[in-house]
Amino acid sequence: MLSDAASPAHLDVVVDVIVGVGARSGVTADEVLGLVGAALREAGLTGAAVTALATLDVRAGEPGIVGAAARLGAGAGAGVPVRGFGRAELAGVAVPHPSERPLAATGTASVAEAAALRAAGPGAVLVVPKRKTRRVTCAIARSVPLHPNEVSPGARLLPDTHGYIGGEPHTHPTGTTPIPTPHTTAAMDIDTPAGTSADADAHDLRHHGDAEVRDEKLIDLAVNVRTNTPPDWLRERIAESLTGLAAYPDGRAARAAVADRHDLPARRVLLTAGAAEAFVLLARALPARRAVVVHPQFTEPEAALRDAGHTVERVLLRAEDGFRFDPAQVPEDADLVVIGNPTNPTSVLHPAAAIASLARPGRWLVVDEAFMDAVPGERESLAARTDVPGLVVLRSLTKTWGLAGLRIGYVLAEPETVAALERVQPLWPVSTPALVAAEACMAPVALMEAEDAALRIGVERAHLLAGLAEFDEVRVVAAAEGPFVLVRIEGADAVRDRLRLLGFAVRRGDTFPGLDRHWLRIAVRDRVTTNRFLQALDQALLLLG
Repeated sequence: MLSDAASPAHLDVVVDVIVGVGARSGVTADEVLGLVGAALREAGLTGAAVTALATLDVRAGEPGIVGAAARLGAGAGAGVPVRGFGRAELAGVAVPHPSERPLAATGTASVAEAAALRAAGPGAVLVVPKRKTRRVTCAIARSVPLHPNEVSPGARLLPDTHGYIGGEPHTHPTGTTPIPTPHTTAAMDIDTPAGTSADADAHDLRHHGDAEVRDEKLIDLAVNVRTNTPPDWLRERIAESLTGLAAYPDGRAARAAVADRHDLPARRVLLTAGAAEAFVLLARALPARRAVVVHPQFTEPEAALRDAGHTVERVLLRAEDGFRFDPAQVPEDADLVVIGNPTNPTSVLHPAAAIASLARPGRWLVVDEAFMDAVPGERESLAARTDVPGLVVLRSLTKTWGLAGLRIGYVLAEPETVAALERVQPLWPVSTPALVAAEACMAPVALMEAEDAALRIGVERAHLLAGLAEFDEVRVVAAAEGPFVLVRIEGADAVRDRLRLLGFAVRRGDTFPGLDRHWLRIAVRDRVTTNRFLQALDQALLLLG
């Protein structure tokens, strides 16, 4: 929560705590209370805090639900009321964790979540999302008072005329649109203990920020693509290229433009379908015997190396050191080293001299500079260096220019390395629209626009960092230089879930080697969005106590 000196005044009002329940016929009060009690403990609440049970109207008289309600609440033996809602009422409530079975049986994709949110009223958020046993589901919601002049970032009640996905027509749950897939961390079966991996160092290397926003209508602070992109002039250039789709792609002009931009010969340039393809090419083409990846960083390089049969060693940078890099940490006999600069997700910009010092005869030094164009002046870049043996620099155009869906990036390396990568690359790997975009983004006017965007990102990042500094619970990785920041919050996984319920997506940190569930990555956005996010973060931390 915000420190006392900086915290906006919270409205001193009593809020309802509603337990939504879905139950099969014949369920007992003890079964209901067992699950409800576990969910209340998860939220740091007791049965005395509950003000009502909510469910489908046809279940409101179920003896097990009525009996459970009688044993909850602050009154001495008075219990709490059971509020029943019809199918139509609950069908108009957007739920974060839908399931097909209750949708088919009741017309509602999650009775527990929908009933809890409906009973808690406008501005409600889920304190605990859907939890379940074999015959009972429950969820806990409460109304959260907004700060003065605040617009609710995550309204969950939809007008009856709207579809199931907020604001999108033709997606009503009674229609044929598939139910969105719940996020993999969304709901847990209360009968199943928290899973543990046989490999204590297991990380989901294939999890990326887009998974945080897929299928859900959330304000996106999880993906590092610059907002309001591509710019109109770039859209127009791409659109004009569509008239030439009958011809095979010709990358010569784009390749020459990239070479000119970095003052390099064209033979040192390879265009790729995004930086991700470049990692796959490197893993397939380079006969490395001892590959080392410096973490935390973008996980795709290690995933690609492992998929190609390489054994990968990790050099883990420490939070206590600010995730700063020491060249001495890399084994001397490593013949392939991968490092990011500025590094995703830490946002640390390492000195170019420190990275260049890793170069050795017989070693490939791969530097992921996908976010370097978000650094004003691109200081610490190695892209134009030809004096560093074995240097391979990867660049992406998807982040600054909003071209993630077009897939365009490039490799800068010694001609022999470029030729080796090109041999394992399929024919015509980059589409004509992507080639046109690459050429356009190398023009001087485009580079000036990118520099201006980098400067504005710096201003907005400073605003975000200043806001985060007001929270006692938040520790920010210092000296962030990228278009995102990395923060540590005790129990950040739970904070992330509550932010989702408030309408905001941030990037989980536990999929990055070297980080755990207490880390989050937050993208830099405009000031209005950042202010709304900071208010949501304050509410999320308040709910967690």
